[in-house]
This record gives sequence, C-alpha cells and structure tokens, in this order.
Amino acid sequence: MAAQKGKDLLLKIHDGTSYVTVAGLRTRRLAFNAQSVDVTHAESAGRWRELLAGAGPKRASIAGAGVFKDAASDALVRAAFFDGVLKDWQVLIPDFGTVSGAFQITGLEIAAEHDREVTFDLTLESAGEVGFAAL
Repeated sequence: MAAQKGKDLLLKIHDGTSYVTVAGLRTRRLAFNAQSVDVTHAESAGRWRELLAGAGPKRASIAGAGVFKDAASDALVRAAFFDGVLKDWQVLIPDFGTVSGAFQITGLEIAAEHDREVTFDLTLESAGEVGFAAL
C-alpha cells in the first residue's frame, strides 16, 4: 500500500438514515485488540506458555480529535454521548477498507483557547462484532 493522506481516513456516524462524516477530524486512530487465553498446564512442552486460539474477547477502539464542522454533526455526537446509546459508526481507511459496527462514546472532551476554535477529543469502544469490508 502506498502512502496515504491522513485526511482521507474518515469517521462516520449513522444518523438514522445514512452515514454522515463526523466533524473535521485532524487526528484519528483505530486500534484492534484480542485478549489471549492462557491454557498452559503442568505438561506443556518445555513449560512454554500455550494459548487457546480465538478464545479471548476482541475489541476495537477509535480515537479522534478535531473541530465540529457544523451544528448537525455536533448534535449527533453530543446526543450519542449524553444519551449513552450505542450508535453505528464507520471508519473509512483509504486503499484498505471500511470498518463498521456499534460503538459507544466512552470519552468526549471539549477544549478551547480564547483566541482559537473550540476543539474536541472523542473516544469510541466497540460494543459488538465489528465488520470489515476490503476495498
């Protein structure tokens, strides 16, 4: 995969009708994790740790920071956080694919300096199976 522009990685939220891009994200991060399940026992070869394949829980987390592009995207994110609801989200990764699924906003920070725009930091955690569609 050739180098890609960071601005082409998009975060979208489902507004009830379609997916809409959330704000002007300046930084974004998508992380996948799978917890291991240790099944080592007294007769494990050489006392090496043994893991049970595919047994641990998997999760995805998304983080982003930026500025809200309009009142509509601000309202969608704000409502999802304060209502504590799970929403469908998509992350479009250029020349790679699309990750989609239900996520909960677990962190929302708003910041501002007196001579700058209002910014936000957003953290999402997966709340079920996450799908991947290759491009």
